[in-house]
Amino acid sequence: MLVNAMPYETRLAVVEHGLAQEVHIERPRRRGLVGNLYKGRVARLMPGMQAAFIDIGDERTAFLHAGDITRLPYAEPGTNGCETKAIETLLNEGDTVLVQVLKDPLGTKGARVTTHLSVPGRHMVLLPAGSGVGVSARIEDAAERKRLKALVELHRPAGVECGFIVRTAGEGADGEALAADMHYLAHLWTALEAQAAGAAPATLIHEDLPLPERAVRDLVGEDVIRIRVDSAPVYDRMRQFAGNFFPALADRLVLYQGEHPIFDLFGVEDEIARALQRRVNLKSGGYLVFDQTEAMATVDVNTGAYAGGRSLDEAALKTNMEAAPVIARQLRLRNLGGIVIIDFIDLKKPAHRALLLATLKRELETDRAKSVVTTVSSLGLVEMTRKRTRESLERMLTESCQACSGRGIVKTPESVCFDVYRELTRLAGLFAATEYLILAAVPVIDLLLDEESDNLAELSAQLGKPLKLQVEQHYLPEQFDVIPL
Repeated sequence: MLVNAMPYETRLAVVEHGLAQEVHIERPRRRGLVGNLYKGRVARLMPGMQAAFIDIGDERTAFLHAGDITRLPYAEPGTNGCETKAIETLLNEGDTVLVQVLKDPLGTKGARVTTHLSVPGRHMVLLPAGSGVGVSARIEDAAERKRLKALVELHRPAGVECGFIVRTAGEGADGEALAADMHYLAHLWTALEAQAAGAAPATLIHEDLPLPERAVRDLVGEDVIRIRVDSAPVYDRMRQFAGNFFPALADRLVLYQGEHPIFDLFGVEDEIARALQRRVNLKSGGYLVFDQTEAMATVDVNTGAYAGGRSLDEAALKTNMEAAPVIARQLRLRNLGGIVIIDFIDLKKPAHRALLLATLKRELETDRAKSVVTTVSSLGLVEMTRKRTRESLERMLTESCQACSGRGIVKTPESVCFDVYRELTRLAGLFAATEYLILAAVPVIDLLLDEESDNLAELSAQLGKPLKLQVEQHYLPEQFDVIPL
């Protein structure tokens, strides 16, 4: 695990077999408020909306709905639950209440908060207002769910009455790991309660850990042999955090003091650059094309220049088998989540399809994000889902093209010229102009003066008005204006 820490950005990469498998990026200005705990003050009640506005120290008051209240104000921590949902019976203006952010502020709206508090750990989530033991619904195996519940009850710290939920990441964890997580969370919650009791209203009580410490908590497993950090202050913080809560991990931390940037040394910068491209080349000459849309991510497998094998089916199988581990790695590296459709090259033999599916599932087993893979269809399509854990690398590092608004295509200059003609015809029926000024980008004006000059002259004659052309350097390829003068 490599940690590249700068004041403006922290990046973390997981490297396996010499190749980057995961990249995590955190920027201070984009951390958000979700998960933060605040000791808020009730600024205003809204009985008509069954809600209250809570001052949490942000310029916009937070929104707390009555349905999101499970505990009375923090000044009365011994009271759990509510018999009524009428907001005026639960809170009064000026009350203090411990809340957690569910949704970040958006535009003029403040954050959405709740008193359903939860404190996440590596394998567990602590519920201060709860008392039972739950298991993530994504852990579907009944025997595993029963085993995890029994281990949590067995290792629950003495005197801790809070509830616990085993996270998806806790699947397969042993009793020692679960016990360590529960002790860490219990210790953390005790500290947070003490801090909240003495804090002033509208105060931040707790925010989720920065990326380096969060990586120690969530990402470091037995398979991580070294954690190399290129910043001495961040290294000291991580070592102190690991020493306090995960002592077994402290010795794996190493301060990197090499001359070359740590990401350059391990080739991670090149991997990030390639992960932002649509096309990924395979060694055989085939290639993959990745596309991310609002609804799903798609992967297209192509043979490309590969012409090996004794038959088309054999060539397709070899390309697909080479593509499967690359797809699994790229999904993890790009952090593509939600629905993923993989268009493998069509395989005619059921045995080949079964082999391909087994290979893909095996390669996905090392992914921390849980995946569910369906069978290969007769068209060679594989439908799968991958848990969303954070924004994809593409969404984190890029934005939509200003020229095409994210479509990936723009109209040709010829098509824009024809749009100009239609606009001229429409305006001629609306305005009594003496002439028209056409403003457009360089390629459009060049085409109007060259190949389209005859059509432009003919249209000018039909309108009985002269047409002037003017280049606008800042115009996008599809942008133009027709101004009656």
